[in-house]
This record gives sequence, structure tokens and C-alpha cells, in this order.
Amino acid sequence: MRALASQLTSVKICSFFSFKYERRMKIVEIGGAQELLNMLEAARDDRTRKEALKALAAISRSDKAVGALHTAGALSVIKSTPESLENAEVENYRSSLLKRFQDLRYDSSS
Repeated sequence: MRALASQLTSVKICSFFSFKYERRMKIVEIGGAQELLNMLEAARDDRTRKEALKALAAISRSDKAVGALHTAGALSVIKSTPESLENAEVENYRSSLLKRFQDLRYDSSS
């Protein structure tokens, strides 16, 4: 439980810093985006998924950051995230991220 709390705290910090372009890119440069993807991939509950997806969505407001996320394998991780029947926010963040990749032509499926 303590590890989960630590992970969620890390995600909230990344989410806070991802609101400005320079901060978004700094998160990518120091490996925060990769850590968020790792956390999303390992997430066992909707709360963790929601926080990771929320932070990734904030980072993805930058086209350059989306490119870095794509290089890090974000598309397959996001697509493999289980759908949430109980938490609409998880689905909203997941859908908006997938749309962002499509809009920038990183995903030609659909």
C-alpha cells in the first residue's frame, strides 16, 4: 500500500509540472513520461490508471512530447489499458490520448 501511495504522489507531482510546455518537456527529458508509462502498464486499479493517464494527457499537450511518448511505446501501453466500467474518467483520458496520437498521425488504425 505504501508503494502505491508513493507512486500516486509521483504521478501527482508529474501532473502538476506538466501544465507548461517547458515543464512538460522537462518531465520527458528526465524520464518521467517513461515512468508514467511503466506505472500505467503495471497498474492494478482504476485509481492508479486514472492518475497515470491524467498526467500523460497533460504532457501530451505538446506535439514534441507526444513524439517522445510514441517513441517510448505509449500507444501500445495505452491501447492495452483495460477499459473501466466504473470510472468514466479513465475512459475519457484514455480516449483523449488515443485521439491525440491519431490527430498527429502516430496511429493510423481506426
